[in-house]
Amino acid sequence: MKTKLIGIAAAVISMCVGGVAVAQSVEEVTVQGTRVLNIKAGAIGGVPVRNVSLSYGVNIADLNLASQSGPFELEKRIHDAALAACEELGRQFPQSSPSDGQCTTAATNEAMVKARALIAAARAKLPQ
Repeated sequence: MKTKLIGIAAAVISMCVGGVAVAQSVEEVTVQGTRVLNIKAGAIGGVPVRNVSLSYGVNIADLNLASQSGPFELEKRIHDAALAACEELGRQFPQSSPSDGQCTTAATNEAMVKARALIAAARAKLPQ
């Protein structure tokens, strides 16, 4: 029985590691909404929780970041993912802060740092 459990655990770990390798091969920008729980007894499953976050990956494989429209579409996708993450956190943790709007702005701004670097790299490859 113990050997069977170890075998299952090894299979799960290898699937997780393999999944991470596959996920990293796709160009994406990660958008993470974060909130702070405002309740003193914030515990989930007996473990105290103070910060909660939810992340979404924004696929950019189909975007031409060197074009005029590519960066605008990327910013829209990032904002939409940030809004979805923050609204879901607000729904699951209604006593958390900041508000959906503040959470969305912070998550968008954080993700746009990587997006701007990707846009600059794409434009640097253009012939001068």
